[in-house]
Amino acid sequence: MHHFLSISRFSSTHSAHLANITATKEPHTYAQAILDPNWQKAMDEELFALQLNQTWTLTSLRAGQKSIGCKWIYKIKYNSDGSVDRYKARLIAKGYTQIEGVNYFKTFSPTTKLTTLRCLFTIAAARNWFTHQLDVQNTFLHGTLYEIIYMDLPPGHH
Repeated sequence: MHHFLSISRFSSTHSAHLANITATKEPHTYAQAILDPNWQKAMDEELFALQLNQTWTLTSLRAGQKSIGCKWIYKIKYNSDGSVDRYKARLIAKGYTQIEGVNYFKTFSPTTKLTTLRCLFTIAAARNWFTHQLDVQNTFLHGTLYEIIYMDLPPGHH
């Protein structure tokens, strides 16, 4: 990063923050993550949340059915001072392998438009409202899935 950006004009706090977030690496594969106890704990927490929310039922693949793969996504969440807040692992289905009309019939993902956020922050600033950012865990676990989808077990859990 130092080839593209000079930190000489940043405050010491911002410099420390940049140093912290550029020094840590997020794994790209399960094989990399499983070597670190922080990532092991994050994956265990994700699997526990999925089980607690009854996201799936462990079953055998029926004859003639195909399963979709899954993979782990790893992200380090930082505090405002650049220190590590937590290690976050998410197990995702490789939904891009599904075929519309075969594996699913419609999709909907409620998201917020950037224009809506700008309007909200403008009102909050004009009225001197306090704003707070938070990270919602397991956001997408509360939708209803009407199709039967078979997913492979995550790496290391066979």
